[in-house]
Amino acid sequence: MPSQEQVWFSPNSAKTRWAGWLRRRYAVHSRLPTVQELAALTKRRETRVVLMVDTEKDDLDHLRELAAERLPLVRLIGAVKKRAPAPIRGLEWFAWVARDSSRMVFEQTVAAAFSSLELAYEHQTARDELARIQREMEQLDRIGVALSSTHESDAVLELILTKMREITGADAGSIYVVEEEPSNGDSHKRPERRLRFKLAQNDSIDLPKREMTLTISDKSIAGFVALYGEQVNVDDAYKIPRGTPYRFNQDFDKTFGYRTRSLLTLPMKNAKGDVLGVLQLINCKRDPRVRLTRPSLAMRHVKPFGERAVRVALSLASQAAVSYENSKLYQDIEALFEGFVQASVTAIEQRDPTTSGHSHRVSDMTCGLAEAVDRVTTGEYGGLHFTREQMKEIRYAALLHDFGKVAVREEVLVKAKKLYPEQLDILQIRFDYVRKELEAAIQKKKFELAMKCPKPGECSDIQNLDTELEKGLAELDDAFRFILTVNEPTVMPEGNFDRLVDIGSRTFRDPSGAERNWLSPDEIRMLSIRKGSLDNEERGQIESHVEHTFNFLLQIPWTREIRGIPAIARAHHEKLNGTGYPRQLHGAEIPVQAKIMTICDIFDALAAADRPYKKAVSQERALQILELSVRDNELDPVLFQIFVDAKIFQLLHKSA
Repeated sequence: MPSQEQVWFSPNSAKTRWAGWLRRRYAVHSRLPTVQELAALTKRRETRVVLMVDTEKDDLDHLRELAAERLPLVRLIGAVKKRAPAPIRGLEWFAWVARDSSRMVFEQTVAAAFSSLELAYEHQTARDELARIQREMEQLDRIGVALSSTHESDAVLELILTKMREITGADAGSIYVVEEEPSNGDSHKRPERRLRFKLAQNDSIDLPKREMTLTISDKSIAGFVALYGEQVNVDDAYKIPRGTPYRFNQDFDKTFGYRTRSLLTLPMKNAKGDVLGVLQLINCKRDPRVRLTRPSLAMRHVKPFGERAVRVALSLASQAAVSYENSKLYQDIEALFEGFVQASVTAIEQRDPTTSGHSHRVSDMTCGLAEAVDRVTTGEYGGLHFTREQMKEIRYAALLHDFGKVAVREEVLVKAKKLYPEQLDILQIRFDYVRKELEAAIQKKKFELAMKCPKPGECSDIQNLDTELEKGLAELDDAFRFILTVNEPTVMPEGNFDRLVDIGSRTFRDPSGAERNWLSPDEIRMLSIRKGSLDNEERGQIESHVEHTFNFLLQIPWTREIRGIPAIARAHHEKLNGTGYPRQLHGAEIPVQAKIMTICDIFDALAAADRPYKKAVSQERALQILELSVRDNELDPVLFQIFVDAKIFQLLHKSA
């Protein structure tokens, strides 16, 4: 191996006796090196070179060529007659030495040059180390940001392992997570813990995707780390020292023709010190580009995981544990909220079983239409794109859009006819009483005539009473049939109102002898409802469900990404022309997500299933009705066309 400190001098620059002094401490060459020789020497950072030249006799162009390399581990000393010459362009001198200097001066000058080189080396090493630390910190910061922005636990694990391998130079790696067996309701039984093999990566071979579980014990390396929370760093997995409880399982290597050498296994601990999982890094490579496709390559290119790799990996493992725990917590919160939403939908449907499935169908169609709008590249909505969080916002708004119905009186909510069932029952009893009263009156008249008639069967007036009874009962039945007809929630012709007034004006005497009308003013008013089954007050109660929904949803502390849910749900009954409710918004004032939901909500109400107050119509007829609403400037024409073109309506039966 060449000496670390070398002196190269030209014969012109030093006396022969100087070379003898120098050889006692340094490797000495009595010529100047070529550019290639100098570059090769200083490529090894531990080699220091001092060049001694004569500024008057040596080739300055060659010196400039050497100096042009700007090699930091070289110092240039000039030999002069008496004093330093004027600066020479292109050359940077460390010192000048007179040719007749004493041995002490000469040796001290050379020693100072090597001391300067050592300081420069240490300075450069410190700068390189600082730069490396800064790069590592920046990389760890980037990894931390990436981990904190990822909420899905599987994605977090994938990112953890990928970045861990990048930063340590590992060819392969795997992650185990700690699971607890369910206790099956036995609170006194301590849940059994186990390791689930969750993820594996390998740059050199293709791995099958599989999951399996391991018992946590000190017989395996991963089990040992999970059990005791200690790291295990093995230089060669096939040469684990005797006396250690664990052994390396060679089955994987035998199956895939792989060779595992260096192995670093780390615990993933949270802030409490609990082990959440185990990280295993395999085969630290000298060159990340090498693929260890044969065992012999592993023997040549794999090195142990060094102290730096272990230190960084431990830091990242702690960060990974916190991120994984947060992702699990985030998913648990999402699952909890999803359960709350589903329970809310169930509560809605239990109050109105006839609309069962409506919220889920509207949600599926609304999300489907939103995805179709997202795919549009031209026109009014060509630049509109929904993020993943916005799609979640749309889904929850659609699922909960009718939740406010829990605040509406149930009898109004499920009202199928213009009269409530108990009102119709009272009306039925009243008409039955009128019937009995009419029959009794005729029987009384018959008795009175029979008492006056000289011979039975010869009194024609009695027969007239039978005709009168038959006619009166027919009129009564016809009136009640008419009442049943107009009680249906249909659009009623104008002329029918006069007949209701006429029927209502008929009178009878109640058991107390008081004169009563066949129909009360309130019954006439309810039966005169022109469309549907609700009067203005009842319709107001139904429409109030939107504000109840809004006020309920406002109480939920939504995250920033989905805080638009209350506003979207509130606007699902608004119309472009301002005739909707509750705020009579126009066009651009209505959120586009609500415009999308409105189309799906109306379509489901028309075509999904029979409701108490109406029969379901065919999909074709429902689309025709929606098209009429588009012409009346109630629904967005572009969104409706996307709804038709993308056949979103076909999701109706898929969601059922």
